[in-house]
Amino acid sequence: MGSLSIWHWLIVLAIALLLFGRGKIPELMGDVAKGIKSFKKGMNDDEDAPSQTTASRTVEHKADESK
Repeated sequence: MGSLSIWHWLIVLAIALLLFGRGKIPELMGDVAKGIKSFKKGMNDDEDAPSQTTASRTVEHKADESK
């Protein structure tokens, strides 16, 4: 009942090939790789962008001189 033997893995692989077909698995892995590359590029873009600090503006209040 411990770890899975080589026969268990071969059966799982055979079922995966039956479900997805031979051409579908490489296509799926290619999509996963593109997603990872896009994620890494997005993370690098965030790090490279300078942090924009918004300057605080003060509002000058003028006393009403007509009183």
